[in-house]
Amino acid sequence: MTRGPRLEIKMTFVKKLLRMAAIALPLAAALFAAPVSAQTAFTPAQRTQIEAIIKDYLIKNPDVLREALIEMEKRSKADEAAQRAKVVAELAPKLFNSKNQVVLGNPNGKIQVVEFYDYNCGYCKRAMADMMDIIKKNPDVRMVLKEFPVLGPGSVEAAQVATALQQQFDGEKYLAFHQRLMSARGQVARAQAMAAAKAVGADMDKLEAAINSDAVRAGIQEVMQIADALSLTGTPSYVVGDEVVVGAVGQPTLQQKIDNIRKCGKATCG
Repeated sequence: MTRGPRLEIKMTFVKKLLRMAAIALPLAAALFAAPVSAQTAFTPAQRTQIEAIIKDYLIKNPDVLREALIEMEKRSKADEAAQRAKVVAELAPKLFNSKNQVVLGNPNGKIQVVEFYDYNCGYCKRAMADMMDIIKKNPDVRMVLKEFPVLGPGSVEAAQVATALQQQFDGEKYLAFHQRLMSARGQVARAQAMAAAKAVGADMDKLEAAINSDAVRAGIQEVMQIADALSLTGTPSYVVGDEVVVGAVGQPTLQQKIDNIRKCGKATCG
């Protein structure tokens, strides 16, 4: 992920506060102002008085605004989750069964987990252990890997090599390459990806010829379009069943969602 979490939280709070204030003014005016007809506008003096009452009320009762913000956040997340679930359903063929992907775990698993990652994402490198643990502990999980190079030219180059390698390797053979590149130190680009491919036994002539092919470009573009439709902006991001999960949430959170699918058919049981 590219933005510090503390800054993002502060900026989000300020934006919500401003939106809340914009909503609160007309609502509070209706509550506190003297009765007026629908055709009568507030005078400047009335508006000043209303604003003073609102300010005084919120200062004395800050919990009101806090509770409203919490409720607004809850509704916003619910709306966003519903919209993303709709997109997941619409994009299911490309999301779960595209030719431009690698499947790990049980290829016939009933529970689908998709990971969007970037080889230069430190969070993705740490999340590698989460993915391996999930595959090991859940024989009914079908893990789908999606190249999502959002951290610069080097990431795009590594994704091109990885996507081209999919024409030679899949499953466990591809996993050896994936693990090697995820564990590489420093920035990853074409050279590091090619070295990892060679180390796992790739046909380097075929790989070189495929890297700049239309098929590789189309494969990466397809993932970018899916990510855009799902409003993904960082890595790692996941799709667990019909639910989008953004960020390195950790193995326990992902496991709970997998358990929920077994229990109620959804990543989050209502």
